[in-house]
Amino acid sequence: MSFHRHPPSPVLRAIHLNRSFGDGASRRFALRDVSLTLYSGQLALLMGPSGSGKSTLLAVLSGLLRPDSGSVFADDDGVQVDLWQMPDDEMEKFRLRHTGFIFQGYNLFPALSALQQLEIVLKWGTGLGDTAAHTRATDMLNRLGMDAQKYKKPAQLSGGEKQRVAIGRALVKDPTFIFADEPTSALDWDNGQRVIELLRAAAHARGASIFVVSHDERMRPFADVIYHLDDGHLTVEQNPVPLTAAGPYPTEVAR
Repeated sequence: MSFHRHPPSPVLRAIHLNRSFGDGASRRFALRDVSLTLYSGQLALLMGPSGSGKSTLLAVLSGLLRPDSGSVFADDDGVQVDLWQMPDDEMEKFRLRHTGFIFQGYNLFPALSALQQLEIVLKWGTGLGDTAAHTRATDMLNRLGMDAQKYKKPAQLSGGEKQRVAIGRALVKDPTFIFADEPTSALDWDNGQRVIELLRAAAHARGASIFVVSHDERMRPFADVIYHLDDGHLTVEQNPVPLTAAGPYPTEVAR
């Protein structure tokens, strides 16, 4: 049965989000009445100038930064939950079960090898045993071209290699959501393309919802939907490249 016969499922809805920083005359809005819907099997790309609020939106959607107002409803094993009404411990459990992150700063554990960075996520997030975690982590690093570096610690890796480890860590547990902040910024385009193809495959083949913040125009053909954020205002454009695996998707901004 073709994947096209199954409509995509909404897995996250953001409704009228506002987020500001500062007080009084110095108050600045990073998000102004932002609403959107993310779908399973979709790679959504968010673009916009520096300082436009892109990283703020990613943090609000992923449960890392509380909005001033508005709601984020996400799928939790078939149940819609309001992230920002959850107690902190429940929010942490939700992120551990369902969410993978790729940060610009890598956020790797300095004392762990590349392989251990992935194994620990699998043990904490999915409960896999040592052997199964080792096998899956090794396979992911191989797919990222990191087999020769898998026993090295972050201090022994280049910036691009650290980024690939961080990307592998986000992908390895097959999360429902992957939030990626400039995932190709430290990579040459050959490796950057490998990464974005893996992210696209995680969406189309595994049904994950991928939300990517990037300045890199070369990522546009890999996106199912492209959002723009400027001065806190969100708009959406139709991806001009025909989809081959999972689309089409609704592209209107949710209201």
